[in-house]
Amino acid sequence: MAIFTSSTRTIPPTVQVPRHVAIIMDGNGRWAKKRFMPRFAGHHRGVETVRGAVRHCLERGVEYLTLFAFSSENWRRPETEVTMLMQLFVHALQQEVENLHRNGVRLKVVGDLSRFGENLQVLIRDSEVTTASNERLTLTVAANYGGRWDILQAVNQMVAARPEKHDLWTEADLAPYLAMNYAPEPDLFIRTGGEERISNFMLWQLAYSEFYFTETLWPEFDTAAFEAAIASYQKRERRFGRTSEQLIDRPKAAPMTNSLPNLGQSTDLENDA
Repeated sequence: MAIFTSSTRTIPPTVQVPRHVAIIMDGNGRWAKKRFMPRFAGHHRGVETVRGAVRHCLERGVEYLTLFAFSSENWRRPETEVTMLMQLFVHALQQEVENLHRNGVRLKVVGDLSRFGENLQVLIRDSEVTTASNERLTLTVAANYGGRWDILQAVNQMVAARPEKHDLWTEADLAPYLAMNYAPEPDLFIRTGGEERISNFMLWQLAYSEFYFTETLWPEFDTAAFEAAIASYQKRERRFGRTSEQLIDRPKAAPMTNSLPNLGQSTDLENDA
């Protein structure tokens, strides 16, 4: 069975710092274009922003960070750009996994990985094995992922596992087969770059997430921008179908501070850049 339950079946606890943040990292190409640089330069700079986001999650106590790196629709992009993105993915895994491991980060990659080359698939599996026992933060990279693909593959697995059951399926039946059954549903969904849509990302899991859209392009999404998203989340009233009056006795949100908590562990992601 799935580790975490559905927000439509039970009421999740309201937390001051989101346990799970999901991000569509949009705007790399536009960032590069504004600087008269090739689009790939924007993607390369975006990897540096990922490093900063991981570091910030470690400092803030976010437990799960999910990044939409490559959608199932991104294959429609020019072949040269897709090839460079695959090369960048390989390079990032080779360069970052040991650093993630040293900082207690578990890496997961979700999506239809069958379209990737064999060496990339092996690299992904090895990276997941290396970091499997880490517990400070689970970093999920969604690659060749689509929300509709996720639901369909989960349904197919569910039906194949229990062919004798022809109808009356429930959410509980489906949950173990979703690609991210190891994580709670996102508390906070962020999209950078000014677009205001979810683009086939985590269609099932975002049912009760708080949405935050920003004009900031992904390569410019720094600590201050991340903190602005968390501050917006902390102002939301998370009712999950209830009325405001039912929440009167909920704990008040703690005020934001300019300083970040000291977790007593170094996060040397920047030093290894």
